[in-house]
Amino acid sequence: MKFDTPATTNPIDQLKVVGKPIHRIDGQLKTTGKARYAYEWHDPDMPYVYGYPVGSTIGKGRIKTMNVDAAKRAPGVLAVVTTLDVGNREKGKFNTARLFGGDEIQHYHQAIAVVVAETFEQARAAANLVKVDYAEDKGAYDLAEAMKSAVKPKDAGGAPPDTAVGDFDGAFKSAAVTLDERYSTPDQSHSMMEPHASIAAWNGDEITVWTSSQMIDWWRSDLATTLGVDKEKIHLMSPFIGGGFGGKLFLRVDAVLAAFGAKAAKRPVKVALPRPFIPNNTTHRPATIQRLRIGAGRDGKITAIAHESWSGDQPGGQLETAAMQTRLLYAGENRMTAMRLATLNLPEGNAMRAPGEAPGLMALEIAIDEMAEKLGMDPVQFRILNDTQVDPEKPDRPFSHRDFVGCLKLGAERFGWSGRGRPGARREGTWMIGTGVAAAFRNNLLLPSGARVRLDKEGIVTVETDMTDIGTGSYTIIAQTAAEMMGLPIDKVAVQLGDSRFPVSAGSGGQFGANCSTSGVYAACVKLREAVIERLGLNASDVVFEKGAVRSGTRSVSLAEAAGPDGLVGEDKIEWEKLSESHQQSTFGAHFVEVGVDIATGETRIRRMLAVCAAGRILNPITARSQVIGAMTMGAGLALSEELAVDTRRGFFVNHDLAGYEVPVHADIPHQEVVFMDETDPMSSPLKAKGIGELGLCGVSAAIANAIYNATGVRLRHYPMTLDKLIGGLPDVA
Repeated sequence: MKFDTPATTNPIDQLKVVGKPIHRIDGQLKTTGKARYAYEWHDPDMPYVYGYPVGSTIGKGRIKTMNVDAAKRAPGVLAVVTTLDVGNREKGKFNTARLFGGDEIQHYHQAIAVVVAETFEQARAAANLVKVDYAEDKGAYDLAEAMKSAVKPKDAGGAPPDTAVGDFDGAFKSAAVTLDERYSTPDQSHSMMEPHASIAAWNGDEITVWTSSQMIDWWRSDLATTLGVDKEKIHLMSPFIGGGFGGKLFLRVDAVLAAFGAKAAKRPVKVALPRPFIPNNTTHRPATIQRLRIGAGRDGKITAIAHESWSGDQPGGQLETAAMQTRLLYAGENRMTAMRLATLNLPEGNAMRAPGEAPGLMALEIAIDEMAEKLGMDPVQFRILNDTQVDPEKPDRPFSHRDFVGCLKLGAERFGWSGRGRPGARREGTWMIGTGVAAAFRNNLLLPSGARVRLDKEGIVTVETDMTDIGTGSYTIIAQTAAEMMGLPIDKVAVQLGDSRFPVSAGSGGQFGANCSTSGVYAACVKLREAVIERLGLNASDVVFEKGAVRSGTRSVSLAEAAGPDGLVGEDKIEWEKLSESHQQSTFGAHFVEVGVDIATGETRIRRMLAVCAAGRILNPITARSQVIGAMTMGAGLALSEELAVDTRRGFFVNHDLAGYEVPVHADIPHQEVVFMDETDPMSSPLKAKGIGELGLCGVSAAIANAIYNATGVRLRHYPMTLDKLIGGLPDVA
């Protein structure tokens, strides 16, 4: 199905199942421990053994020799496979750094061997016996130093790294009020609960891999490349994922090591990456250094805006596109954005929840607050004044639907924004109280997505798609879509996900998963409806699917009867045409936060949070709310505690576990409220929905930073906003 014209009235608009607050259909499996994650697959006919990885202890250089004799002689060891054994391998399309193979070391904890043994403990003990002699090279590990030689890359995720409209320099120079400040965000880790884990089993020249993957087809293609086998020989399964946040978008080394280990040991092999491997061996969100310049007239209208950003990655890597949202969020005739990439030999930088917008808004939305202060304007009103309904860089290109102003106004009313005082004015004992606001913005990305739906003789519809569920509710919203399309209650729909034998979906990432995968199911259900109508010889113009039956005129036939003993199948995929080019498709929101800061210690405590989101039709308010409150929690961590500390001598992240990399816990997160604007976007999809999982993160950290300023009068521009950065500027204890 090609989606090339705005959606009109269709079966989804009945909203009998779609849009209802239905609890997750996989919830019972997860809460009772029956949902089997990658490392938990057990088959008595497949006696698994264990693989343990060996990681490089240098950040850059080459392996001169490896001695594995002691490891091979250790108790229980079945095989040892080294990077030298497998030799140079073609790198997958989506990986920047090489996962395994050859003697070159590109980053610390790069996998250089896997030890396979009868038990996990035996494999781990033997891995410590591997001896390596390196030829170490000097690496670049400090962004502040490397940015001096940063270059303009060829592109920024398919967009130009630089844009310019009007005369920024002239407009900025002549502006009545100006801001010119620098901001920084640190390297950050996904820190998902479930580690990267895989089980691999060979059957002749075919391999089955149970893994934790957000994108089944991407992994399968890159695993085929890395192993040097036909893609059709690989069967990949990932029905449940214990969190990913972008860290499991691309093939990771656990699957590669399990495959090589299983081949060598001639047994199915389990590999789970130890926690320190997750930031150092896999990927992370790269640090940024950003410069914001804004000019405005005394009336508060922005006349000039420029956003420059520097980030680093491995040679041949990619930008953290932190200036992207500034191209679209606020009006202003004279504009400039520029992004530069430095070469670093740290572990690979890559996608982490809301790549680009998350760190970009951490800077932009403090700068916007600072401009409002310089102008003597309320920060909410300043944002409203500079709203735009068209792409500021291409004024003839309107937004498909944009209610940013509605989010700000409703949020201000719900949060009690009018009671906000001047910085440092509100006290409760030793606590200074402040409130802050920030914009939320994330583009609406669209990927093709396929599905197959089967109607059986019992009247049950089964959906098959390689879509994944990373805790986002994919099982439930896909079931709701099929139920709505086929006129069934949701308990008459079964959903099977995460299997490479199923049609290729959009996968889970970029907040495109929900909208795209349900649209693929919609397309497949259209085919199934057509098959039912054709089999029964009904008049398509007046057919109604409801209550488990199909009705045309005075004739009504149950879906079970229509299916017959052999059943019916519908299969199709959604393909996106030109609508996303003629109209800018984005999602919007506003975050409001109240904090307390202890006047004596600088300790910051979040007191309450509100998110107002405009993201098209909400397919399920329960699962959507869960996504937003989870994102708000992540934003609190990014604002106040999360930072990968870089050893700039040796090139690794020192705090590479959950004890040293501090994510929020229950005590850090008080009352959270989420409000969804009542809207649809017919240009987005047949369901008129958009994504929301990453929108909920965008802007949260800046709202916290702005609240800290309102509480204390201390402006912080460098994340995380730890008390050591704050305490020196606090007023004397009264």
